[in-house]
Amino acid sequence: MVQRKNVAIIGGGVSGLAAAKAFDERGHRVTGFERSHDFGGVWELSRSYPDVQTQSPKDLYCYTDHPMPDDYPEWPKGPQVHAYLHSYANKHDLTRLFRLNTDIKSMDRRTDGKPGWTLTIEEAGRTRTEDFDFVAVCTGQFSDKNIITHPGQDAFTAQGGEVIHSSEYTDPSMVKGKRVVVLGGSKSATDIAVNAAKNGASQVTMVYRENVWRVPYFVGGINFKRLLYMRAQEMQFNSWGRSAGQKALAAITKPLVWANFRGLETLLKLQLGLKKWNMVPDTPIEKEACCSLPIVTPGLFESFKDGSVKPIQGTYERYEGDQIVLTTGDKVGCDLSVLAVGWKLGVPYLAQEYQDKLIEADGQYRVYRLSVNPDLPDMGFVGFNSSFCTILSAEMIANWLVRYADGQLAHQPTEVEMNANIAEMLNWKRNERPSAQVYGGLCSAPFHFKHFDELLADMGATTRKKGNPLAETFSYPDASAYGRYLASTPQYQAQ
Repeated sequence: MVQRKNVAIIGGGVSGLAAAKAFDERGHRVTGFERSHDFGGVWELSRSYPDVQTQSPKDLYCYTDHPMPDDYPEWPKGPQVHAYLHSYANKHDLTRLFRLNTDIKSMDRRTDGKPGWTLTIEEAGRTRTEDFDFVAVCTGQFSDKNIITHPGQDAFTAQGGEVIHSSEYTDPSMVKGKRVVVLGGSKSATDIAVNAAKNGASQVTMVYRENVWRVPYFVGGINFKRLLYMRAQEMQFNSWGRSAGQKALAAITKPLVWANFRGLETLLKLQLGLKKWNMVPDTPIEKEACCSLPIVTPGLFESFKDGSVKPIQGTYERYEGDQIVLTTGDKVGCDLSVLAVGWKLGVPYLAQEYQDKLIEADGQYRVYRLSVNPDLPDMGFVGFNSSFCTILSAEMIANWLVRYADGQLAHQPTEVEMNANIAEMLNWKRNERPSAQVYGGLCSAPFHFKHFDELLADMGATTRKKGNPLAETFSYPDASAYGRYLASTPQYQAQ
């Protein structure tokens, strides 16, 4: 018999909702904590910049039992995603489980000798502690702003300049008539640069450090999900744990794989005009493909062409008067500096002695299945397995994690097995596929199918693939199909 647990869910975004549902439907007593006033995480409206939209098509960005509405566009806008998450929470009555405007200040092992953790909770101006048998950390990759400063910044702001993080760009009227400089080359940076140009900025400069491969929503007129999300394409990358036979096949097909990726690169160069803008990356696309691969903001290269956005490769050196001096030697006039420099990955409320067990010196996370650490029992991560199909990834790992917590995996790993797998994965990331080290090594892309295959096998799913081999090999992950696969796993209830 599985004993009912008191489970804490930290975070009320995509991952927190998935975890709350997974633990609740197994019969556990779930308490969710969300520090904001609303659900949604990065999609909560006060955190979303104008015109934000998904990088993934809507049928790749949904829960298994809750497709996005038919009237949503292929790539939904931020308010639509926010409404969708609310509809999912309402469908499964998840709001009853969460406490909003509640912040977790610290997390430490219980002192009463029982398994689990003690959370220090700040709510309504008061601080208290509460014990839990299990904690699911669901704050994901985009929780705490990465705040950076440059020499001369205080003087710049004192004379009237403004410096903001990209998440604070929520009102396009703030750019009207201003000289805007955006630091960064991610999709958030390009989204904001294009939006600022469209909303009356007198000048927009995008300063980015390095050239990366960018993928448009349509590659040669074909929706990129039909090119890049296939199992057949995934098999061309150097994944972990390849057998001798798989390595031999990779060696035989290496010329074909090389030709495939060179053809894709050529198409991207021609379609986007990368040579004209000196934006051709030095690294082959097959080595770079990971969660940091940005989707092209509609209108980006058109804005370069009409001069409304000027791209400069480099970075900030210092602020000087009402200008920014770049490492290239350029001086760019600036009224508003937008730092699209991402987010800090971490668990700041977890005691340092436990963070030391979790994170290696080079920032890589010691986690099995991108979710649990054998030295940190009674806790796990949901949504840290970043991918191109974020919601499905979160739901899959949430269902895996509740079974792991309950000892109900068909293959419940031992501590020795977990440590051996962690060592194998760290070696693969460091030596065979360096791009897999992004986001603390917590990115499953472009290996969505392999990651899901492992999770389903662990859970004992009797159905793991589509019946039609061609459809399975040449189509993208189908959320509803994975719902059926999850339903084929052994079912149980905590008592």
